[in-house]
Amino acid sequence: MTKEGLIEAIVNKIGCSKREANDILDTIIDTITQSLSRGEEVTLTGFGTFTIKKRAARMGVNPKTGEKIQIPATTVPKFRAGKSLKEAVK
Repeated sequence: MTKEGLIEAIVNKIGCSKREANDILDTIIDTITQSLSRGEEVTLTGFGTFTIKKRAARMGVNPKTGEKIQIPATTVPKFRAGKSLKEAVK
């Protein structure tokens, strides 16, 4: 499913316009993104939890040349599925 599919589902479920559904979805995505960028955890009960994880710097190997390279430390988003989502997918 794509973002357009989610917008269609919102339109069909609550009977709003596509523009309103797009605004709703954009607001949800923006709010989750802003919360994660501040280091906050976002929990949607029954669906899952969005968190951030810090990865330490490490050495890697360029597969083309075999040359060792330094991979810098970074922060990445992480999603942990909730119980209801796990059961629905089984």
